[in-house]
Amino acid sequence: MSKEKQLIPPVSAKTNTIKNANTSLVNDQQLTEQQVAIIQSQGNLTINAVAGSGKTTTIIEYAASRPGNTRILYIAFNKSVKLEAARKFAARELSNVKVETAHSLAYKHVVFRHDYKVRAKGYKTGEIVELLGLQGTGERHTEYVIANHIDKFITYFCNSDKARVQELNYLDTITDPKTKTFVSSAYSIIENGTRLLLAKMDKGEIEITHDFYLKKFQLSAPVLPFDYILFDEAQDASAAMLHVFLSQKATKVIVGDVHQQIYAWRHAINSLHKTNFNTLQLSASFRFGQDIADLASEVLYLKSHLGEFQPVSITGKGKGNKNVVKATIARTNLGLLLKAIDYVTDNRKVKHIYFEGNISSYTYADDGTSLYDVLNLHNGKYENIQDKMIRSMKNIDELEDYIEKTDDKQLSTMVEIVHEYGNEIYDILKLLKKLHTGDEERDKAEMIFSTVHRAKGMEYDVVYLVNDFLSEAKLEELKEKHQIDPAEPFNIAKLNEDINLLYVAITRARRDLYIPETLVPKTFKSSPYIHVEKVEKTRKFDNSASKDKEALAKKSPGGNKQIIKPATPAYTVLQKREANKDAYKPWTAEDDQQLQELYEDGWSIANLTTQFKRTKGAIVARLKKLGFFMD
Repeated sequence: MSKEKQLIPPVSAKTNTIKNANTSLVNDQQLTEQQVAIIQSQGNLTINAVAGSGKTTTIIEYAASRPGNTRILYIAFNKSVKLEAARKFAARELSNVKVETAHSLAYKHVVFRHDYKVRAKGYKTGEIVELLGLQGTGERHTEYVIANHIDKFITYFCNSDKARVQELNYLDTITDPKTKTFVSSAYSIIENGTRLLLAKMDKGEIEITHDFYLKKFQLSAPVLPFDYILFDEAQDASAAMLHVFLSQKATKVIVGDVHQQIYAWRHAINSLHKTNFNTLQLSASFRFGQDIADLASEVLYLKSHLGEFQPVSITGKGKGNKNVVKATIARTNLGLLLKAIDYVTDNRKVKHIYFEGNISSYTYADDGTSLYDVLNLHNGKYENIQDKMIRSMKNIDELEDYIEKTDDKQLSTMVEIVHEYGNEIYDILKLLKKLHTGDEERDKAEMIFSTVHRAKGMEYDVVYLVNDFLSEAKLEELKEKHQIDPAEPFNIAKLNEDINLLYVAITRARRDLYIPETLVPKTFKSSPYIHVEKVEKTRKFDNSASKDKEALAKKSPGGNKQIIKPATPAYTVLQKREANKDAYKPWTAEDDQQLQELYEDGWSIANLTTQFKRTKGAIVARLKKLGFFMD
């Protein structure tokens, strides 16, 4: 690792000369030798930057060191990053830098010229059925299953660098055996439907999607009028956008972290591996200290289970922050929502919470399907179902059959929540929305909730991880099964991304990290800033507080009922139904007394669920009846 010392300061944008050595601080932070090497580099360049390594500062100073009359394009990952970057470039008085996202670039080149109408969200499955006139084949809801795969095939094609749909094999994107069997049997229908829907968009017969105009931008072979193009977060770029970038004559700088690729499910590719540019490193993080840096390195070393892996050395130079911003981060929407529900029901004094991306985004699928539609199907209230595809189902069992054939993870999440909470979803979501602050009052939140994907680029003083990430034990189990039986799934690309997700989550922390014991690598040593939490065996997502563990050891109040010890977790819907078979039995006065005393004694909803053999929804409903936490 390079030693820090007084370094050559940035180059002036106006004079292209090195400033006085006494001004070598940028934002009160001394530049490292690695940063200076990048700033003074020439020609095409790849920058591999660990989390929190000051890459934005480095990119800005790189731009400032170019001649003032050069035209520079900075491509940001998303709109929020674009706005922040534009502010920083403007503060540096770099008027020659244009800041765009891939989509904003494409929008200006395609939508304005062709007078297309852009759809805010993607097409719903039912809408695709109607647009293409899809017919069933005798099996239940076949037309909707086919429409779902057409939608996914369009996404796959639009993010690829291919010119024709036929150049891709959609089966390459599917890992679930049942889903692959269905798609194989209906492949020609799915492929033809994909081409037909794209043709309708191309002719302007229907609204186009954001993916579509980005694809059309790539296929138009645009020539961008810039001398330098700086492509940030390139590890999650689409092949379509990488093709546009590499086709330009400008000097190209591609920036990212190979271990922060977490959008492969959206067909992103790790663009840093797709170039032959000179590569320079940013391996020191100014976000967190050495303890978190070491844990992040240990987590990345889990990739050695997947094949040859070069250990990653990260230097932590962060000093923490006195202003404590706390965040809970989960891998999945389901894990996050369940944790948020636990948090507000277990902490009655909470006044404000905040969801990155807004809470509504966690109750709607990307295509607009609502959690409430799934609940109405569960209750048989078909007249209240808005989504045509959901309304076509007779019951939840048919929806679960559809999920099996499509591997629709968002719908699967909604079904899990409905099974878990039932009709209490209405009041629970009402409570969460009541406590949720707006963007302008985000700093009031006592806890911020986010999935890893929405936390990308964010940082918090204290981070609590939900226990829904890939663990080393699970990774070893999958590997062993695959070695015994090669037919057992061991998708290296997916597992690599699962490890990346944990790495990204850990590196959002500036000072303290609370991590379930199951997620800590075996070789990691203890640290005062990394708090290892015991995991209740009763549920998949629980990070119970120490007071719950202490309460479990107490004598049962309110009678002679035995306190039930946590049992093996029930992971599937059917197992959960069996585990909570007492959910709808009448509550006795003794039950009410015991529930009230345990809840007041600090028991979490998760432990109460185990004790009374009822669903979380049933527990919440009874507590509400007893006058707790719900208005």
